Amino acid sequence: MGVFYTRKGDKGKSYVGKKSVNKTCIEIEALGQLDELNSMLGILKSHKITKELKSTLHQIQESLFIIQSHVANIMLDGKFKVPEFSAKGGSASGGKNLKVAEIEKIIDKVEKSLPPLKKFVIPGTDQTSAWLDLMRSKSRNVERIVLKIKKVGRLSPDIKAYLNRLSSLFFALARWETRNRKEKNPTYR
Repeated sequence: MGVFYTRKGDKGKSYVGKKSVNKTCIEIEALGQLDELNSMLGILKSHKITKELKSTLHQIQESLFIIQSHVANIMLDGKFKVPEFSAKGGSASGGKNLKVAEIEKIIDKVEKSLPPLKKFVIPGTDQTSAWLDLMRSKSRNVERIVLKIKKVGRLSPDIKAYLNRLSSLFFALARWETRNRKEKNPTYR
């Protein structure tokens, strides 16, 4: 068998482990959406950005791979051991999942450093903020599609909370990137 394709065609099927599933099933869609978001993060990481932002994006990518393994394992009825989606923190994190607490810490830091927004913002002030705004909207799609999985109850509440916070994180990071520039607001004309 070739490394990149089977040479036989796939007849609309994908494989998760050795299990054959329709490419149109919701879990495959969720895996694809997670992969797409991860790839977007990779594009931004390849740009000239701060080490701090690059590190944050890398940690999100690591988390997305863990989430993908959990989604795939739902399809396999929990037959495989998947990486843990981090432990609960102590009193410093309010007993929350450490990954969720870290996202909230970054959002809170940005929120305290910037004046409150009173209007919507038109994306595209600069390349970095535009990518972050694209990832914000993409992460909302990812969250919605993951929540459509019939067996989503098997997914950790921490993963659901993490996916929910991602769009807020990307929004905060985009505003941080434009902190010294004038962003445009819609005129509704």
